[in-house]
Amino acid sequence: MKFTKMHGAGNDFILVNNFEEKIPEEKMGAIAARLCTRRLSIGADGMMFVCPPEEGTDFKMMFFNSDGTMGEMCGNGARCIARYGHDKGFSGDVQRFETTAGIVSGERIDDRYYRVRLNDITKTAPAVPVAYEGKEYLCDYVELGDPGLPHIAVEMPGLSGLTKEDLRGLGEALRHAAVFPKGANVNFYEVTGEDRVLELTYERGVEDFTLACGTGTGAVVSVLTMKGKVSGKGTRVTVPGGELRIDAEKGEDGRIKAIYLTGPTNVVSEGEVRDEDLEI
Repeated sequence: MKFTKMHGAGNDFILVNNFEEKIPEEKMGAIAARLCTRRLSIGADGMMFVCPPEEGTDFKMMFFNSDGTMGEMCGNGARCIARYGHDKGFSGDVQRFETTAGIVSGERIDDRYYRVRLNDITKTAPAVPVAYEGKEYLCDYVELGDPGLPHIAVEMPGLSGLTKEDLRGLGEALRHAAVFPKGANVNFYEVTGEDRVLELTYERGVEDFTLACGTGTGAVVSVLTMKGKVSGKGTRVTVPGGELRIDAEKGEDGRIKAIYLTGPTNVVSEGEVRDEDLEI
């Protein structure tokens, strides 16, 4: 099985051309869980199978988290797969592809920078209180797409001075909080300047902090735009893996009507899977 390894701002993925490989869907989760395991295999935050389209788009994106569970969508993965689709000839400078959460569009900015329109916000619940170790945290809940990809935005003053270990227990608790039936990706943030945000995400399905989360970044900036704390126009978000830019377009009713994510992509390697413990 041939593969491509890519990352977007440190969020890394294994991509497989399933037009050629024809891996059945029922095997994809187990394959993803094996190949995404660091040290024992290639290692990645997630895996994407590029499949023939079913709805008249350029291709279909089947995304799996590193634990083998199917993901509704992935923003940085979408930017990577948009480039993959362009580079492999599945699409032109504009890409349209299917995801579990709905159709996503991408745009080539240059050889390495891609812009995608994330799935629209389908559900919000502001200031949901969750208790942890005697303290109450207010979590702004957002779902993107249908079925919705669940995120919470949690303001964390002094985030720049905190480590992952400082926040790990809280991240795990919020991710599994009973008030969020589907669980949630936990996005800690701090507004650091005019249209500048610092963010750290504990991802559902990875069950750890990642270097970047594109949909999480979009969710955080959307929440802040609705609150009037950022303009939502080219808002720059610093994540451990680099910088992402979000455009969150607000309608006359104050709600976000479109979210665009822009950032870098990197093709790390291409090769053939020879994992002797993997059954395909």
